[in-house]
Amino acid sequence: MISNSVIISRLVIASVLGGLIGLERETSNRPAGFRTHILVSIGSALIMLVSVDCFKDGADPARIAAQVVSGIGFLGAGTILRTGNNIEGLTTAASLWVCAGIGLSIGNGYYLGGVTTTIIVLFFLKSSKRFEKFILKSRFREFKIIAHSRPGLIGDIGILFGKYDIYIKDVSILTIEEEEEYNEKIKEEIKFTIKPPNNINLDDLINDVYLVDGVLEIGLCNRETKN
Repeated sequence: MISNSVIISRLVIASVLGGLIGLERETSNRPAGFRTHILVSIGSALIMLVSVDCFKDGADPARIAAQVVSGIGFLGAGTILRTGNNIEGLTTAASLWVCAGIGLSIGNGYYLGGVTTTIIVLFFLKSSKRFEKFILKSRFREFKIIAHSRPGLIGDIGILFGKYDIYIKDVSILTIEEEEEYNEKIKEEIKFTIKPPNNINLDDLINDVYLVDGVLEIGLCNRETKN
């Protein structure tokens, strides 16, 4: 029998490792975040403990644990969304699957594998965008827009990019507040990481973006224009 202290320590370690990955997903505003990853990791650890500790007399302890690997699929599928031609949530689904594996490894006492996997996963989740931008920097370009904030602004710009067959890789928004006398106007700096088609006319694109209500300034890599 596994001692009570070992059971508690394995469950705590599994929850901490899963929580670290979930925290990264939470800060990235992904559908499955801190609590979900903790639950997956600690639940997998518990199932592994039950398999190892309760099924010994000729029974296969891996049989119950194996169901975690296949069963986690329904939870991961719930995080995958399709928007037009873009698929989102695959990374979060994969992180849930990895958390299940981490929980199983910790539950079985394989601490080195669980901790090492957590470190590697966090490293690539944090650094993947940097690697992608470095490797694919010739294919992706940064499109910066400064505009008055209003509902539907990003949607209108996204629809326009779609008409030009532009793939949007990433979007970041910085809100700028300016006070003019008694009226407060809010501006947004929106940065799109885009992949334009080879035959695109950038001048036509910039001119059409200026037609979007509220757009004030546009910057494309080293090119900057003002309305």
